[in-house]
Amino acid sequence: MAKPWRFAVVTMSDKGSRGERIDESGAFLRQFLSEAGLAEAGYRLVPDRVEDIAAAVCAMIDDLGADLVVTTGGTGLAPSDVTPEAMNKVFQREVPGIAEMLRLESLKKTPMAALSRGRAGIRGESLIINLPGSLKAAREDIATLLPIVDHALEKIKGDPSDCGR
Repeated sequence: MAKPWRFAVVTMSDKGSRGERIDESGAFLRQFLSEAGLAEAGYRLVPDRVEDIAAAVCAMIDDLGADLVVTTGGTGLAPSDVTPEAMNKVFQREVPGIAEMLRLESLKKTPMAALSRGRAGIRGESLIINLPGSLKAAREDIATLLPIVDHALEKIKGDPSDCGR
C-alpha cells in the first residue's frame, strides 16, 4: 500500500449478531487488510437490517474516518440479504466497475457468482465495497481488489495525476 489507509470491516449476520455463529469472513478481512499495510479504524457485526447496516457503515466513515469500508454478508438472494438496499442510504456515488470485476473473477470459479448483488460506492472521500459473507468468496474477492485500492483511494481523495498506468 502506498499510503497508510484506514480500513473498517462491517459484517452482516443475524446469527453472528446473536452470538450463534463465528464471523470468519470478517476476521479474515481484518487480518488480511492489516497484513497488507492498512490500519484498522473499526469493526462492527450487525444484524441483516437495512437501518443497522447503513448506520454501521456510515459510522465507520463519518465518525471513525475509515478510507475503505469492506462489508461482508447480505449480498445474496435470501429474503434477509439486504446489504445492497442499505447502500442506497450510504453511497453518494456508485462505482459499478468494482462489483463487475468481482463478479467476473468469481464467475471463473463458480456460476453461483452470478447470484451476488454486491455493490461498490463512495461516501465523502471513502470507498465502500460489499463482499459476500462466505470465507472462501471474501478471501478470493479481497485478493482481487487489493491491486486497485491505492489508486482508487488516491483518485477519490482528489489526486490529479493521469490514470494511464
